Amino acid sequence: MRLMVEFTTEPFELDTFPEHAAAARKVVDEAGLDVLVGPFGTGAEGEAEQVLAAVTRLLRETLDAGATRISVQVSLLGEEGGTP
Repeated sequence: MRLMVEFTTEPFELDTFPEHAAAARKVVDEAGLDVLVGPFGTGAEGEAEQVLAAVTRLLRETLDAGATRISVQVSLLGEEGGTP
């Protein structure tokens, strides 16, 4: 089963790349997920266990890095990798 996680971390900082955002990106990269960066958040796809483990680590590490809010949405992907 494949999942997609979409997430944003706050506070937003327009002048710099905040430490909590860098921590989140590092987590999904190290998890080996397919990453899609958008203007309002980041998406990552992978096998269910891989994604769920990354989400747990992402929550811990971004909070430790100064995030005050993390928005997360997890979706089950269809067999072709697109949304159901």
